[in-house]
Amino acid sequence: MSTENRRPDPPVTSPSIIILTLARRIEAELNTALAPLELTVARLGLLGHIAGVPGASFSELARMSGVTVQSVHGSVKSLVAAGLVRDHTARAGTASAIELTPEGARLLDAAKEAVSAVDTGMFGPDADPVQRRVGDAIRTAFGAPGAS
Repeated sequence: MSTENRRPDPPVTSPSIIILTLARRIEAELNTALAPLELTVARLGLLGHIAGVPGASFSELARMSGVTVQSVHGSVKSLVAAGLVRDHTARAGTASAIELTPEGARLLDAAKEAVSAVDTGMFGPDADPVQRRVGDAIRTAFGAPGAS
């Protein structure tokens, strides 16, 4: 075979590219599972941060979410309008007092079930063997229940 017609060697496997590709698939699956709850991955993340870090400032919520403080203010405002959180912050520049409402807590519990279903589909016993190994590695690395 001449060098003109020779196929190039496949690219070297990049963990970064593999993880990015898998992350996009997971995000799509999560958004599909969360859609009936009228949630997105980003909105779920913010609800989880509010529930998990009581009294977090808007700046802390922004850092945890990887967005701007202005975005967090807008998102919290929409969560308040939806009845999912209460914002007891008296005025800009004061300490935050954002908390989940009972409806927000109920929605967060329902979302956890949706996430669990995606986890099982993507990384459970019937998943692609490579993805199962990735799931096992993540659970082992972070000491999660079910780690091998």
